Amino acid sequence: MLAKPTGDAIPVGDYSYEPKWDGFRCLIFRNGGEVVVQSRNGEDISYAFPEIVAAALVSIPERIVLDGELVIAAEGRLWFERLGMRIRPRGEAGGWKIAELAEQYPASYVAFDLLAEGDDDLTTTGHKARRERLEAVAMQSPFFVTPATTDPTTAAVWFDRFEGAGLDGVIAKPQGLPYQPGKRVLLKVKHRRTVDVVVAGWRPHKSPAADGRPVVGSLLLGLYDDSGVLHNVGVASSFSAARREELARELEPLELGDDDSHPWLQRGTDPRRRVPGSPSRWSGGKDLSFHPLRPEVVAEVAIDHMEGTRFRHVATLQRFRPDREPASCTYEQVAGPEQFDVGDVVPGLG
Repeated sequence: MLAKPTGDAIPVGDYSYEPKWDGFRCLIFRNGGEVVVQSRNGEDISYAFPEIVAAALVSIPERIVLDGELVIAAEGRLWFERLGMRIRPRGEAGGWKIAELAEQYPASYVAFDLLAEGDDDLTTTGHKARRERLEAVAMQSPFFVTPATTDPTTAAVWFDRFEGAGLDGVIAKPQGLPYQPGKRVLLKVKHRRTVDVVVAGWRPHKSPAADGRPVVGSLLLGLYDDSGVLHNVGVASSFSAARREELARELEPLELGDDDSHPWLQRGTDPRRRVPGSPSRWSGGKDLSFHPLRPEVVAEVAIDHMEGTRFRHVATLQRFRPDREPASCTYEQVAGPEQFDVGDVVPGLG
């Protein structure tokens, strides 16, 4: 069961409100000695979280189906990037690496729905009844039940405070709603803010223009640190076909020649610099080359939140800002929220 965005205001009504966890959404099935961890696209990812499989055999009832989020919590916050390290390694070497990561950064599971327990299929019952059953389930660390409230004022406080622990917003669930897999019937309230960034390059879209010319698939965005170093902080994409062609034409005067310098093409000169085009566990052999631009254009983009020194998700282009100087596009715009310990959200987590 999925959620649809509803802006950054807490909706008021017959809802149960929960923190939105920033992890891997998955179902956990336990049937006696068998445990399956299933991702939201139906893939069995039990191999990637052996510590969760082992813990499920002693921490939750023998016949149960839970819906929730895998998270890695440490130092008072959530670490999404450490979760991502688990998914790619496979084979004998990968299995060894996963075991090492499981010991170094063990995952936890935060349950927020109960789909079955014993002989009872609960998917046709309302959310309120499922929540009551979930709260009665005997479970122990690293399995936890997410907090919930029916008070929108409390939910608003959570929305403001929990971001500092790495959480992602608030989910509003209609109290009488049965479980509806694959349908966006929940409401997702997320932080949205805008940032002025330097547009320092672009990657082509997989589909060129009718005349064969490359068009913009994504814009590469940069921010300056206190030392004046320009770092790649993410991308903006999801343009219409017409807009992709327009952007290619608009940015053409800024294209650099073969002999021109660019801060992201001088990789060896400053190891602190975060640049695009580096192979990673996510690149999968894709062509990560880009069209470098003179770093002279400023754009305003909408983001949800930062993860370290990068945007957590793809940004949305709002407008170009000819009134802004590139040097003014610094990390100071995106100072993080006041820190909040994730263990105060769910006692014992992290």
